[in-house]
Amino acid sequence: MLKGIPKIIGPDLMKILLEMGHGDEIVIADGNFPAASHATKLIRYDGHNVTELLEAILPFFPLDTYSSYSATLMAVDEHDPVKPSIWDEYKSLIRKSGQHFASFEMVNRFSFYERAKQAYAIVATSEKALYANIILKKGVLAD
Repeated sequence: MLKGIPKIIGPDLMKILLEMGHGDEIVIADGNFPAASHATKLIRYDGHNVTELLEAILPFFPLDTYSSYSATLMAVDEHDPVKPSIWDEYKSLIRKSGQHFASFEMVNRFSFYERAKQAYAIVATSEKALYANIILKKGVLAD
């Protein structure tokens, strides 16, 4: 046990976050995402949702300020009537963390899948919301 680390962040996830370097990406995936078939490193967080993981990670994870976008979402397919309200929660959590953030990069489903295959790791959650996948790009710490 360590002080100040949220209980939700287990040793496997903490190790991944520490190993990642500037520009590396991590996917926090919803329950429908094909995480096992796309991950080079897979961390399972069954029973948890994306927002609680995002809230726990952001105090420790510097978002990239050198890229146009430090967070990427899977865009809704044009024929799908879903309007993901969870994206507003993500925006609020990122802004609440005090990190530099302007807006999300939106990529189509298949581009998101390809990007996920290149990610440093994928965290598979039990999130039920549709289009709840998010990619975070790690930044640098100054000082």
